[in-house]
Amino acid sequence: NIVLRDRKLLSESGLIIVVAAIDRASGELISGPDIVSRGFVYVRENEDLINDAKDLARESLERNLYAGNRDWNGLKGTLRDDLRKFIFERTKRSPIILPIFLEV
Repeated sequence: NIVLRDRKLLSESGLIIVVAAIDRASGELISGPDIVSRGFVYVRENEDLINDAKDLARESLERNLYAGNRDWNGLKGTLRDDLRKFIFERTKRSPIILPIFLEV
């Protein structure tokens, strides 16, 4: 069952939510990305990791937006892959990564 698998993953590895506001017409990153972590790491104890993840998320989004990519699913997939690799290298954990884009 998919729901049970997701709940098991959440309990073991946690969740990272990446929120960014993007002007879809111009492809400009308006604000963010901000990162919210639940059940993954304590933000206060891991500020460097979270800040580095924010920087990586910003670079990933800006690189793809600059290249003209306006496909939300494609942007989310690339961002998810980039963050997944980075976080696994640093922590050996694989949290669920949920990108949320606000269209401005």
